[in-house]
Amino acid sequence: MTPINANKVLSELHSFVPVRACRPWRVVRRQIWLAGVLILLSFPNAFAQSSDFSTFWKEFKSAVIAGDKAKVAEMTKFPLSMPYSVKAVKNKEDFLRRYNEIFKGEANAAQCFVSAKPRKESAGRYEIYCPFKDTPDDRENAPIRFIFESRKSGWKFTGLDNVNE
Repeated sequence: MTPINANKVLSELHSFVPVRACRPWRVVRRQIWLAGVLILLSFPNAFAQSSDFSTFWKEFKSAVIAGDKAKVAEMTKFPLSMPYSVKAVKNKEDFLRRYNEIFKGEANAAQCFVSAKPRKESAGRYEIYCPFKDTPDDRENAPIRFIFESRKSGWKFTGLDNVNE
């Protein structure tokens, strides 16, 4: 058996200490980077809100144009805000009963949505403006506003308004 040299063992054990002691910022920087990545991954909507809305808008628009009331109701947040002096839409059953009032009342949403361009109002809100159904080609006077907001469950149709009221 060979004898163990204690000095050699101690020098090997402590050989990396000066390297770590001189570069603690690398360890801290890696920890901060990792924490940042984990935080960003926990918020998947942080990067893709616009594209998420684009996908939502295509589905919502298609459902309205097709008259798929059930699909549109799934994409709606209740209570649905309505124009001044009009009662809010309380729930899905109320929505299905009042569907024509919402989408064929003052504006013909199906006709409008074919060429409507969403307007980004903030990071979590888009609006679509439609003209009165009696003047469908008057895009200069489009006071009927359909409001969409980002929620925890994704984008939802949250309100209808007549900006002239």
